[in-house]
Amino acid sequence: QVQLVESGGGSVQDGDSLRLSCAASGRTFSSLTMGWFRQAPGKEHEFVVAITWSGSNTVYADSVKGRFTISRDNAKNTVYLQMNSLKPEDTAVYYCAARFGAVLRTAPNYDYWGQGTQVTVSS
Repeated sequence: QVQLVESGGGSVQDGDSLRLSCAASGRTFSSLTMGWFRQAPGKEHEFVVAITWSGSNTVYADSVKGRFTISRDNAKNTVYLQMNSLKPEDTAVYYCAARFGAVLRTAPNYDYWGQGTQVTVSS
């Protein structure tokens, strides 16, 4: 079983930066593909970015490419999401998710989820 706990959300201004962290329990973290999704009020889960177990492959949504960066530290069982140049449309609850296997962009393909952390960007 894998448990995920996100942290680092908050309220910022347009153009600011935030770094989200997702700490995972269990000894299988280094085998997991890790992803970040977000959900705005009234909307479905939206894929943001994902990274393979080795970090060798990352996939970004077009909406965040060039502004967000995912990284992982397998020694610390943690994945990070550095978010720069934040915009009001980035406002959402951000979820960390995990799966075994390749990077996929659809939420139902992820088996493990954190509780989410709120990110609010004001103009």
